[in-house]
Amino acid sequence: MPELIYLAASGDLRLSANQTCWAAQEATEKAVTDALEREGAQVRRAHPYNPAAKHGFIDSQKYGMQVFRDIPPDAPLIVVEAVWQYSHHLLHGLYTHRGPVLTVANWSGQWPGLVGMLNLNGCLTKAGIRYSTLWSVDFTDAMFLKGLREWLSAGTVTHDFSHVHPLADFKLSDEAKSIGEGLAASLRRDKAILGIFDEGCMGMFNAIIPDELLHPTGVFKERLSQSALYAAMLAVSDAEAREVRRWLDSRGMVFKTGPNPAADLTDEQILEQCKMYISAVRIADNFGCAAIGIQYQQGLKDLVPASDLAEGLLNNVDRPPVRAAENGHNLYEGEALPHFNEVDECAGLDALVTNRVWKQLGFSPETTLHDIRYGEEYNGEFVWIFEISGAVPPEHLIGGYAGAVSERQPAMYFGKGGGTIKGISKPGEVVWSRVFVDNGKLKADLGRAKAIELPPAENERRWNATTPQWPMMHAVTYGISRDQLMARHKANHIQVAYGPDAEGANRALAAKAAAFQAMGLEVSVCGDRHGLS
Repeated sequence: MPELIYLAASGDLRLSANQTCWAAQEATEKAVTDALEREGAQVRRAHPYNPAAKHGFIDSQKYGMQVFRDIPPDAPLIVVEAVWQYSHHLLHGLYTHRGPVLTVANWSGQWPGLVGMLNLNGCLTKAGIRYSTLWSVDFTDAMFLKGLREWLSAGTVTHDFSHVHPLADFKLSDEAKSIGEGLAASLRRDKAILGIFDEGCMGMFNAIIPDELLHPTGVFKERLSQSALYAAMLAVSDAEAREVRRWLDSRGMVFKTGPNPAADLTDEQILEQCKMYISAVRIADNFGCAAIGIQYQQGLKDLVPASDLAEGLLNNVDRPPVRAAENGHNLYEGEALPHFNEVDECAGLDALVTNRVWKQLGFSPETTLHDIRYGEEYNGEFVWIFEISGAVPPEHLIGGYAGAVSERQPAMYFGKGGGTIKGISKPGEVVWSRVFVDNGKLKADLGRAKAIELPPAENERRWNATTPQWPMMHAVTYGISRDQLMARHKANHIQVAYGPDAEGANRALAAKAAAFQAMGLEVSVCGDRHGLS
């Protein structure tokens, strides 16, 4: 039993978010501390509550470095998260920390700690930092206590990874190998460009693919600036932006507007979002991008409304036309321009491969990432809430554009407002995946799931338990329990795309797995009902 355990908490960079979420963090820390003390451990918080800021988070990399100077490098350390957090606030200290590290989150969709912890875990994995991880509703359940006792005695926690199988364990069909190897060969020959509007969104170290790992796949980065996106927006006329808005109105999309820009979605905010959409497509065309990612954080969030409307439109094949300023040519006509939210390059590579595999199979190629936000049992099944603020294409939603509602983003995150493309993902067969960096290698996990439809009252309950302005998928993973997915997944984000049916989704998974393998990634297939044998 260690004599003293240190406790740290990384938070947001945005003061309003840290203040709003502090009560949930404080309650979670108390529950974790009580559990540790019941086991006979002593706990010391590594940094104090700041009465002037009205929260107790590590809220910058600078402050995090100050905190870690006073943490004994060999001491056991627990990072407790009940909120979204910026991993770079403490990644530096964890690089040189020698004692056992445990990341812990509350099983709640509120702010959300699960998403923050998963991002931190992905960053630690990429950095090669050893850590263990746990989660709990109230920190008294058997799974949590068993893992906590193991960590206190041995400095590690053992999880069940029996659902993970190397792709080499399976025989791929001739179709899968032909599509996958052909795609890999075409990328190496013809190359492709990911347009990166500023790397490292919100400290997501895990979302940056090192160039030396990306280039052998045939994919390269065009490093773009959000300031260039803003400048391009200034050059888009109001008339062009109104055309995009009219197009959306004609498809039946609903915009819930109001008069107060500080609290409501306004027509002016929507107009700026339409300008961002047009500008993003034009810049992508100018640089020959096959996919793009907009950070929409430091800097851009202080200038313009949220990027979420633009992101979802970009990921849809049926979308408002954007014409080149020079000659009126319809850009990317009849095509989705895959967008990876928060410049998650792992999701960007995944989206590019998904788009090309699905098109070769003749399937609708719309794809997006979601956060693994939360989940609960419903009618005997564990149903995940996959939920993200942006990048969800209307094609994924029940009713398409007519089933989509745009609501103002929460003010504590998005001071300049802007709307989302809110809706419920349609029921159907899904392929999920995650590209990640581990041990200096690019890897990919793939699996199968189904998106299900729940009653309206349950939709509202789940929205109110998370973020009611954001699009949501109710997902049931095949052959993977809640705790298995949490223990294995190396990111807050999960990529999803629909198959036309179960057989089609299995064909798509096999071809995508074959493509990743031929591109040099280490591929694992997770769970069951994927059609491989």
